[in-house]
Amino acid sequence: MSATSLRLLDGGMGRELQRIGAPFRQPEWSALALIEAPQFVQQAHQAFIDAGARIITTNSYAVVPFHIGEERFAAQGRTLAERAGRLARQAASGSVEAVTVAGSLPPALGSYRPDLFDHQRSVAIHRELIAGLQAHVDVWLAETQSSIAEVRAVVEALDLDIAIKPLWLSFTLLDDVDGPPRLRSTEPVADAVRAAASLGASAVLFNCSQPEVMAAALAEAREVIVALGQAVELGVYANAFPPVNAEAEANSTLLEIRRDLGPEAYLHWSRAWVAAGASIVGGCCGIGPEHIAQLDLHLLA
Repeated sequence: MSATSLRLLDGGMGRELQRIGAPFRQPEWSALALIEAPQFVQQAHQAFIDAGARIITTNSYAVVPFHIGEERFAAQGRTLAERAGRLARQAASGSVEAVTVAGSLPPALGSYRPDLFDHQRSVAIHRELIAGLQAHVDVWLAETQSSIAEVRAVVEALDLDIAIKPLWLSFTLLDDVDGPPRLRSTEPVADAVRAAASLGASAVLFNCSQPEVMAAALAEAREVIVALGQAVELGVYANAFPPVNAEAEANSTLLEIRRDLGPEAYLHWSRAWVAAGASIVGGCCGIGPEHIAQLDLHLLA
């Protein structure tokens, strides 16, 4: 992997908003700043761009009923998604470097909870987000997807827009360093990658899981992509959480951040991911601009 072909994604928006003093609480999570103080969202995007990120993700992850409530989502969901897209586009347009805006499409019914999946409800929620975001984004990023069914719902909601904008699918993994890499649904990574390729994904990523489980997932994904003979990029953006058990629900509580995942340590893991074939690297929850700056300084050198 050459430095010129590697692209840096941003880090975790929620924790960065909290760090810089934005309005922040559960259950709204990162959506609260979008609702009450959008200038902080712009500030967070700018911090990641200044650190070296050349792909930024819209702050639309928490614009779902799970976080903002059914009533608010029905009344304001599309408007809030549009605001998230516009803020990201403004930050990208203000950069002297080319910055890609990825439209974040989250698990519609709760992170880490494939058991709560409902296809029709998920499609309906995603269609609202897509309608708000679509004028502002360059690529679609369905992230923290726990099952193959979740990504199928995203693709149905996107309808034909994946023929216009690239589709990136990012899966979250079981934090099991001893077993084979599996989604939180327990489906094998190889099956997920085959499904992603068949759905037209131009990139397959793994996010919101421990750094320790990413390399095995990358290796399996790369093997599948080579066998398929398709040009699909691979990427990783890990979180800084301790292992999360199967009953946990992401962002349902404020999880602690590991003390052993500072910028230097995260750089170490990132080098291994690049060596394993990742061409997109960034961070998820708890990975801040300081981590991205370290990758920009040393990973791209």
